[in-house]
Amino acid sequence: MNILVVDDEKVIVKGIKFNLENEGHTVDCAYDGEQAMSMLHLGKYDLVLLDLMLPKIDGLEVCKQLREFSNVPVIMLTAKSESNDKLIGFEYGADDYVTKPFNIMELKARIRAIVRRVSVGEGAGEPVRRIEKNDIALDLDQRTVYTRGQRVELTLKEFDLLELLIRNAGKVYSRENLLNLVWGYEYPGDIRTVDVHVRRIREKIEEDPANPVNILTKWGIGYYFR
Repeated sequence: MNILVVDDEKVIVKGIKFNLENEGHTVDCAYDGEQAMSMLHLGKYDLVLLDLMLPKIDGLEVCKQLREFSNVPVIMLTAKSESNDKLIGFEYGADDYVTKPFNIMELKARIRAIVRRVSVGEGAGEPVRRIEKNDIALDLDQRTVYTRGQRVELTLKEFDLLELLIRNAGKVYSRENLLNLVWGYEYPGDIRTVDVHVRRIREKIEEDPANPVNILTKWGIGYYFR
């Protein structure tokens, strides 16, 4: 797995690089936002570990620009722990969030969870696994989404959330349940994270996001796919 680590604290970068290379990953490093963007445009990465507070271009802007041309999974690294900072990160397209100081074992666990989600589960020659509901189609092997015949780009967590809802069409999930099921662990953040992701998905798959016809809200409870 090719990983880009972006952080201006070189001691932290050195420690992350050492531990991830011991796991068999290939690790490149960038120490400011401009350097990160140059490397992201030139290189093909499977995962980006991105610090929030960076010189030249901050991590949020890097994530925002990255999402204009790539859906590579992004785990944000930051010393900030307020829920609003996490929500802003998700707004800009981050897939996960680790607050400094973090345990390297926790970081590895998050990375392994992402590897499991993005790996192709079927070998060559197998039929394409596909889910179709309403005007939405999901290719589960390529992790691509089509709506009204047009491909739309979803982040890792957006895809996981949409897949869960579409597989269980009609079932209403609370925000708490969605956090646990989609994030894969007892997520310590704000349940508004779910609202952010639902809104972003609606903006991508609904003809009129303000009046959705696919992902609906059960007021006072949560969300479901029609």
